[in-house]
Amino acid sequence: MPKRVVLPLILALVVTIVVAGTAVVVLSRRSTVAPAIRASGLPAAVTTGEANLMLLSPVPSRPAPGFTLTDQYGRRVSLASLRGRPVVLNFMDPHCVDICPLVSQELRYARADLRGVAKDTVFIAVNVNPYANSVADVAAFSRTHLLTTIRTWHFLTGPVSTLAAIWRAYGVAVHAPSPTADVIHTAITYFIDPAGNERYVAAPAVDHRASGAAFLPANTLLAWGRGIAAVATSLATSG
Repeated sequence: MPKRVVLPLILALVVTIVVAGTAVVVLSRRSTVAPAIRASGLPAAVTTGEANLMLLSPVPSRPAPGFTLTDQYGRRVSLASLRGRPVVLNFMDPHCVDICPLVSQELRYARADLRGVAKDTVFIAVNVNPYANSVADVAAFSRTHLLTTIRTWHFLTGPVSTLAAIWRAYGVAVHAPSPTADVIHTAITYFIDPAGNERYVAAPAVDHRASGAAFLPANTLLAWGRGIAAVATSLATSG
């Protein structure tokens, strides 16, 4: 798998949030104001507001690095086997109580918004926790956050060496020095077209209450879901 530069989380202030043993490199929405401009090359169905919220950006169309891992049901899943359908790829920690549960809600909303051929869009997360990399770990997270209600959901895991190679290939930085230390990782969403090419990236974000609890307003979660669905639909119907 080719290496690439670790993504700096595109176009915004990057901060590290640590909550209940999980740290994620995320974007601070309180510190930025979405510009009233629209990046060129985005799907017409994605509104400017949604695109700015997601920090959605087109990337050079090139084959997404391949991998084969095991999902929450113990089934082997390869990226190549998903050709013919759009893929929404994230990187998650099954012990996360911060941004990953919010991304899970956004994915569920996105699946509810999909229609027609786009209903076959595949939603994938690759595990970033080297100390919680069993099938039981990813299965428990999937059940807890109702991701098993998505027919095409796969939370993928495998040997740490294999996972680490995938992180490097997708420019995802992971810092997990010990089983009891905070897991710090890059939060990024890739949109892969039915031909297996990377087409867009987005940057998941989170806010925190005074107590430290992670949250996003309901309308923000819904907007993220609509944006994900719009991108997936454009990929499914663009030929």
